[in-house]
Amino acid sequence: MSTQTHHDPTHLNTLADVFTVEPNQNPVSDAKREELIDKPAFGQVFSDNMTHMTWTKGEGWSDRRVEPYAPLKMDPAASVLHYAQECFEGLKAYHHADGSVWLFRPDANAARFRNSAKRLYLPELPVDDFLGSVAALVRKERDWVPTRREYTLYIRPFVFASEPFIGVRATQEADYCVIASPSGPYFPGGVKPVNIWVEDTWFRTGPGGTGFAKCGGNYAASLVGEYRGIEHGCEQVCFVDAATKTYLEELGGMNMFTVHKDGHLETPSLTGNILPGITRNSIIKLAQDHGRDVVETMIRLDALLDDIRSGEVTEVFACGTAAIITPIGRFKSEKFDVTVNGGDSGDLTVALRDELLGIQLGESEDPHDWMWKVC
Repeated sequence: MSTQTHHDPTHLNTLADVFTVEPNQNPVSDAKREELIDKPAFGQVFSDNMTHMTWTKGEGWSDRRVEPYAPLKMDPAASVLHYAQECFEGLKAYHHADGSVWLFRPDANAARFRNSAKRLYLPELPVDDFLGSVAALVRKERDWVPTRREYTLYIRPFVFASEPFIGVRATQEADYCVIASPSGPYFPGGVKPVNIWVEDTWFRTGPGGTGFAKCGGNYAASLVGEYRGIEHGCEQVCFVDAATKTYLEELGGMNMFTVHKDGHLETPSLTGNILPGITRNSIIKLAQDHGRDVVETMIRLDALLDDIRSGEVTEVFACGTAAIITPIGRFKSEKFDVTVNGGDSGDLTVALRDELLGIQLGESEDPHDWMWKVC
């Protein structure tokens, strides 16, 4: 069934109409597009067009347009290349059974994008411009939204310091773009428990850092830990806090939950070190809808391992926009190797994933008014 919404699609279209759509003289053919979106690997295929805006100190945001996807023209002295002043977002467009196309909580992405920009001392994009820029591109690229179940059009808004200046100060020029990538499941092997490497030598962030912002530096900092994990047979890395090496924080690109035998859930507190995930927030609300207690707390690594061994913790899962919900079957480091739930997916993990995906695909009711119809 199609999801009902209280968000007026007319308002979203009005915001999108502000963006001038420039003609694309060389779009891919219909046959080629169908081939590209049939079974795309995550983040490797991109649609015909992109959204672009510019910002100049004293003048603000301007030049709202949808233009052909193409390499950016950037000065070698652009500040972002030297001081990493950038941030980004990630959300998806979903194809529903009636042919309509929807977004999931784009207003939450818009708010987080502003918070990230503020932390990186970049210009904050108005919420209406964020919503309009995404809607304008999705409306233009409607045919790029896959119809295969669990395949989506992944949307990547980003802003960066484009001023050609290599002194250390806030940029006076910035570019904002939105690109779209038809994508399949984040883990090519499908939904199955992943092995997690627990990293306590290298850290993605620290107290007072950029952990809560969605910026490239956090992900760059996570790579050494991720690849240490790969070398030890793990698909993902989980970081502990840099200050004490005691508490679990988040995976390289996902938040984490534990399920206890009495039915309550726990998830690491938003201390400023981890990303306030929109999927994380949605899972908290869905679990509470079913009467489950959800505790946001500092989770000690040693206590979690003991609770897994004793059966106090029955399931652990990771969550994020790209992967939705992914069961965790094993925690490993140079000091321990602990299996969760016999290495199987837990019942609650699967149920929450099915419920959230059902809302996103319009197959279930949307009690929290999360879905926004684009076209």
